[in-house]
Amino acid sequence: MNQEFYSNGKLLLSGEYAVLDGALAWAIPTTYGQYLRVSSNMTKLLSWRSLDEKGNIWFEGVYTLDNLEEISSSDQNISRGIQNILQNAKLLNPSFLTETNGYAIETALSFPKNWGLGSSSTLINNVAQWATINAHTLLDVTFGGSGYDISCAQYDVPILYTIKNKAHIVTALHESLPFVDSLYFVYLNQKKNSRDGISTYRKRNIKTDELVSQITELTKKMVASSSLEEFEVLMVTHEKILSKALNIPTVKSKLFSDFSGEVKSLGAWGGDFILVTGGKNTPDYFKKKGYPIIVPFQEMIL
Repeated sequence: MNQEFYSNGKLLLSGEYAVLDGALAWAIPTTYGQYLRVSSNMTKLLSWRSLDEKGNIWFEGVYTLDNLEEISSSDQNISRGIQNILQNAKLLNPSFLTETNGYAIETALSFPKNWGLGSSSTLINNVAQWATINAHTLLDVTFGGSGYDISCAQYDVPILYTIKNKAHIVTALHESLPFVDSLYFVYLNQKKNSRDGISTYRKRNIKTDELVSQITELTKKMVASSSLEEFEVLMVTHEKILSKALNIPTVKSKLFSDFSGEVKSLGAWGGDFILVTGGKNTPDYFKKKGYPIIVPFQEMIL
């Protein structure tokens, strides 16, 4: 028995943090993602190895098949995360991992794992496919979060995403912005843990109803923008609202105050990618600032 599963990576373009409380968010599945390959054997064990985008092994582990106890691993923190996912998948589907007497598992990323494009969410969605269970439920009982990343893993077009009465509401977006050639993603090389960001957000005394309403309206206007100028105004407004709510300076004021275009944080503020506007010379500006990884919007979006 050989099986292969694949899930798309993700970027959250609007609605960060507020999506947790029901705000409408705009997210894109990326051209990058993660594979999960399953092979059966007779070892009575589950062996696991994870490959990076260059094919190098960055994690290995071996587990008992009956209760998924660790026999050996190259990193105990990563190992515990894998055990958590597999054990909860088995609780959700007791017949999971009973089809054969052993498994060799290989995961393979198509993006650097520190890029923040969803190494965890793509893994959870892949395991959920393998175990034939609901990926959102598996996320809820393992890492938690809004679940937009799980929906991105499953959709091949940009989406509008919101949570209503614990249901995940997704609207596929088939129209592209007319000015996508003026949009870039810049990698800040400051990996930010989403769970830490959520914890900080929850500790703030925020008027969530007002925030949700404001961000929802901005999201609707952003995806319907007909000009770059209109879109930039909305980017700035979104940044100011969340900057005030989180009591964190905007990334432009902190790092790029002399940049002629506009800058917007994505996902957990303070790391990973940002969205910027500009022209053909925009990559040169960020490279001179020490940020050499710049991906045009059209190359990132699936």
